Amino acid sequence: MVKITLVNPEDKINIPVPVKFTVPNIQGDLWLATTDDGQKVVCQRLNNETDANFVAIIEFKQSTEVLTLEKELVADQVKGIKEISDHKENDCYVHLNTGVFDFELCRGTGQGEGSSKWGLRHFWSVAEKRDLVPSGNNAIGGFYGPFFTPDNGLINPAEHIIVDITPLEDGPVMKKYRLAGRIPDGIKPELHGKRFHLDWSFYYNVPFFSRVYHVDHFATTVNRRSIVDKITVGDEFESGIGQLVFDRFAAYDGVWYREGDPYSGKLAEKVQELVHDGKERNDRFENFKKALTGNMANAHWDLYWRLFSVWENALPSDEEQEELQEVRDQAFVLAELNNRPWLFSRDPVNVSKVTDQTVFAGPASKSVEMNTETGQAMIWQTSAASNAFQIVQRPQSGWQNWGTNAENECPSLPVGTLIHTAYGPYKDNWREVADSLEALQAVQPKVER
Repeated sequence: MVKITLVNPEDKINIPVPVKFTVPNIQGDLWLATTDDGQKVVCQRLNNETDANFVAIIEFKQSTEVLTLEKELVADQVKGIKEISDHKENDCYVHLNTGVFDFELCRGTGQGEGSSKWGLRHFWSVAEKRDLVPSGNNAIGGFYGPFFTPDNGLINPAEHIIVDITPLEDGPVMKKYRLAGRIPDGIKPELHGKRFHLDWSFYYNVPFFSRVYHVDHFATTVNRRSIVDKITVGDEFESGIGQLVFDRFAAYDGVWYREGDPYSGKLAEKVQELVHDGKERNDRFENFKKALTGNMANAHWDLYWRLFSVWENALPSDEEQEELQEVRDQAFVLAELNNRPWLFSRDPVNVSKVTDQTVFAGPASKSVEMNTETGQAMIWQTSAASNAFQIVQRPQSGWQNWGTNAENECPSLPVGTLIHTAYGPYKDNWREVADSLEALQAVQPKVER
């Protein structure tokens, strides 16, 4: 008889969580276990984890739960994550329903459009019956700086890379996938030849998912600052013009932040200047000109960036770099002027009411975007703090972003950081949920025969 003793760290875990443990010398992929109070728990064998060979979903009803393995199960006896055959996106690798979330994990198309992005698309909340990325023109989980910036001549890896996807764990309790790719070479030689992989983990009837990004070692400069093995991770959401999925941002101990985004303002001004300067360039530039001479506030933001991508060839190389250098030099000064003081708020910040509908926030390992009307909240807990965030909530287009970067695209999240992301009706208790995610990493199962 095998018993697994699990202690809830300081009784902080108050949501269902996956717990991993090792049981030596046992056969079978699925086992039934029971707790002391009779809860039935399915344990799934793990095939590619280095420090555990089983996972189970635990709801702590008391400070200590003891699982007793009872018998082996067959897959037909187990309810769990469902793979769905139909999907909306042609590049969908797998369509999953975890019981809490329903989404498509996509490979990307490499076509350079907003709809080309790899990552999580059509992210449905099952209980809420709402898609947080309904158009498929954005995605959760892309990473950007320092590679994919105008400074390096590359825009949005989720638009210009097709990733390879490999299943690492494939069972009813947990599914894990590795997305891997080679980053295209941009302007900066020190960023050439780099590869990355991203591991996503999803769990049955658990209100969060997990991921970690790995990138080949690199060292460069952004915004005249040294950047070594730090990246920008970006999660995007959308709800249509005039609406917002989330209308506030908060950090666990309050938010230190600055309002506005001089860089994006100068970039937008430069785009307007170029598309109205009357110069004849090439057909690609003319296509951008047609797309950007309307209401730019409602345009997909990627259009601004793509004009300066070396992949697009819309501008001659010399002109592109000259114009961007002007943008960077002006934004570098504007970002540090005293007319943008650091502010502090213990209450969630109404981002859409500030200049540029953007705030740059200070360091945090637990943060949230929430909807004050519906009570829904998206919570991020990271094993290492990001030293800055860019939060955008733009009702003009209905687009918003949680990004781990400081001003002028300076990436701020250490490579290899574990990210837990929870979603649900957590506006009023999001700190407790964030504590649960943090405490999960402190669970140390004790296995006895």
